Amino acid sequence: MDTLAKLFGGQARVKIMRLFLLNSDSDFEIEEVSNRSRVNKLSARKEINALMGIGFIKHKIINREGSRGAKKKISTWHLNLAFEHLPSIEELLVNPDILLRDDFAEKFKSIGKIKLMIVSGVFIGDSKSRVDILLVCDKLNKQALNQIIKGLEAEIGKELDYVVFDSNEFKYRLDMYDKLVCDVIDLPHKKLVDLGQLSTYISKEV
Repeated sequence: MDTLAKLFGGQARVKIMRLFLLNSDSDFEIEEVSNRSRVNKLSARKEINALMGIGFIKHKIINREGSRGAKKKISTWHLNLAFEHLPSIEELLVNPDILLRDDFAEKFKSIGKIKLMIVSGVFIGDSKSRVDILLVCDKLNKQALNQIIKGLEAEIGKELDYVVFDSNEFKYRLDMYDKLVCDVIDLPHKKLVDLGQLSTYISKEV
């Protein structure tokens, strides 16, 4: 992230660019850009103006109905799909090898006793995956997990789909051929943590 931040002019810009790249069919208001990227509103507006200036994003006014039925004009921005350098920027900013750094699993060490961590979806560049992260964790600290997920979503620019089970529930779901769990392990994925011989059930790793 540090190298990309230097290349693109700062972490705030990288996070905002990823937000637009991974939500190419969405229009964002300034508050949404600020909140989802975890960038203060002043910085978000500055980066939006810069990105609009080079043609990376476009501005659009939409009419939204107010609380009393009156129409209100709202400024929004969306990705410019015709931007000439879009493929090259996508390759740099949303490349799975960049999103999935060596210290990724370390980010989760405070959430409890992790027995298994599987990543798929955005982290391996597979849009067919049902989840981005599957965790098997005992003594889960939900608050710590929520904070980590929110931080990752801001950094990556996408709302993450994730599931968490304790060891007993995971084994039970495997024995019952639970559709969600089977879909995750039958499609390509990567194991980042693997303890307690849970991997004996899992065969398809990219």
